[in-house]
Amino acid sequence: MALPVREQFKYWGAAAAIFFLLLFALGDQLLPFFLGAAIAYFLDPVADWLEAHGLSRGAATGIITITAIVIFVLFVLLIIPNLIEQAVQLFKAAPEIARNISTFLSERFPSLQDESSNVRQYLNGLGQTISERGGALLNSALTSAASLLNIVVLFVIVPVVAVYMLLDWDRMVARVDQLLPRDHAPVIRRLAKEIDQTLAGFIRGMGTVCLILGTYYAIALMAVGLQFGLVVGFVAGLLTFIPYVGALVGGALAIGLALFQFWGEWGWIIAVAVIFMIGQVAEGNVLTPKLVGESVGLHPVWLILSLTVFGAIFGFVGMLVAVPMAASLGVLVRFLIGQYQLSLLYTGLSDDAEPKAED
Repeated sequence: MALPVREQFKYWGAAAAIFFLLLFALGDQLLPFFLGAAIAYFLDPVADWLEAHGLSRGAATGIITITAIVIFVLFVLLIIPNLIEQAVQLFKAAPEIARNISTFLSERFPSLQDESSNVRQYLNGLGQTISERGGALLNSALTSAASLLNIVVLFVIVPVVAVYMLLDWDRMVARVDQLLPRDHAPVIRRLAKEIDQTLAGFIRGMGTVCLILGTYYAIALMAVGLQFGLVVGFVAGLLTFIPYVGALVGGALAIGLALFQFWGEWGWIIAVAVIFMIGQVAEGNVLTPKLVGESVGLHPVWLILSLTVFGAIFGFVGMLVAVPMAASLGVLVRFLIGQYQLSLLYTGLSDDAEPKAED
């Protein structure tokens, strides 16, 4: 006989409370395992495809691992040095960019020529501050990341966890299925399948969209000669994961840099703007519909809210679990709405059960 609903809520509520408490207390320690699980989840369809074509799970995992190592090494050797170099150059060029901004505004707003103007003083000090502290800030961020994540965690533990989880993914899923409450197993399986479809459509699809757009922006901006085009393309591609943010931040940064690099050469400035317009048209009409699909069910506002809330409470680990939690909660909310619409609370009494009005 199944437990009463009230008792089930107690057990499931206690389990959820323990999970969030552990996430809050051990977030930094659990980070490599979340990253490894995310990588394994992302690559599981590739392993399944290789298995379907005659390879064993171990051989499929080995091929994926070797390919990933080769891609990672090429990325480190070819991309990372240029990315760091352009970031450093951007910090060094900040004073000149700030002076250009000051000159640009002074020519069009003569009142800003007053040295006592707050805006003028702010612009004069902005570039120097970025130049002096930008490098230190970047170095501090890298140092903090290194102390938080640890080089060993990044380059040893995460890949090892990912490889083992990818190798045993199907067995882990089967084991979890065996532990499901028998009375609720069919419903849980259905909900889990919907959550998986949502995550697969969004994470894998949006990851591919970010990669394509980041590569396109970087190559196109460097092709038109924009300084720091690689950095801008990297930032725009990375932030594309958050709806609308990538286009707004990347476009504003690219056009702002183009204004001061190509001032007077309006053709190049328009070319930079057109690059982002093409990227947004391609994302909205081709990439996102084809790679993500319209049935994912993650509204942009819901996703931004989840990233903000989980990031504020649980830090970087919270941002990693924000998308799975958003997808899970979205599926559960739709399920509960469906149950509500089937209940008497929504439908009310049937016509023959309603009392008849007196004559």
